[in-house]
Amino acid sequence: MTKLTVPGRRPSHRHPARRRLPRVPTGTGRRRWARLAATVLPTLVASVLMPWAVGAASAAPSDDSLVGVDVSYPQCGASLPTGHAFALVGVNGGRATSTNPCLQTQLDWASEARGGTVHDDIQLYVNTGNPGSDGPLWPQSGDNRYGTCDGSNSRSCAYEYGWERARDDATDRGVSSPEQYMWWLDVEIVNTWDYSSGGDTRNAAVLEGMTEYFTSIGVRGVGLYSTRYQWSQIVGNGVSATSSLNGLSNWRPAGSDLDAARATCDVAPLTPGGVVEMTQYTMDFDYNHTCI
Repeated sequence: MTKLTVPGRRPSHRHPARRRLPRVPTGTGRRRWARLAATVLPTLVASVLMPWAVGAASAAPSDDSLVGVDVSYPQCGASLPTGHAFALVGVNGGRATSTNPCLQTQLDWASEARGGTVHDDIQLYVNTGNPGSDGPLWPQSGDNRYGTCDGSNSRSCAYEYGWERARDDATDRGVSSPEQYMWWLDVEIVNTWDYSSGGDTRNAAVLEGMTEYFTSIGVRGVGLYSTRYQWSQIVGNGVSATSSLNGLSNWRPAGSDLDAARATCDVAPLTPGGVVEMTQYTMDFDYNHTCI
């Protein structure tokens, strides 16, 4: 096994692993902020008013030794790092319609997370995409916020496609109790998207369908993983003021070192009202720095 270490960092005191709480039905990406406030604010107040009272055992979320690791199908069969504070596991095999063949093995590895941050110890992420009406799984019916899907390359069918892919992720990939997890939507240009006229709004509709399916089953939360460039290419101006994508948490790629990951915590969120919760930097594995 690869030992997870942070070069040049002083090892911190180990904190009891934070386990997922019972499901609390919530809105889209805002579900953890009450608990975040309860976790962070007392420490912040104490550090300002009583600095002598905040010791190493109080581990602020910015402690750089408390890093997460994300893995998916490319790491099948690899020796995975140990000592991670939290883990993110990819549910798919590179496409929104596929399954990670070693999902259960990686979930078992993820369960060894030692906790110590405000993030859930185990989180999931899924591939996204929009193949348009030529896609083999393109819906032919369904009613949703954009009207009735009739099988055309329409906003209503795009929404339905996203809803169905999220439903498959939650029910057909081998995830037990999907409502107990935080789900991240991986939005990258490597997957198929609609770049034709009006494609940005249809692409956004796919992501809204996924977000609203996950929300409908009471998951821990929904968030967005993407770079600003890729988000602009895929979604552009397709997110309306009433979109369920507004306010979602962000997980942002940041390059190959911890300094870049720290700096990326300060970038603007992908949608209005969002918060950058963590950033990813790639070394021998993908590591994740907490921003909150």
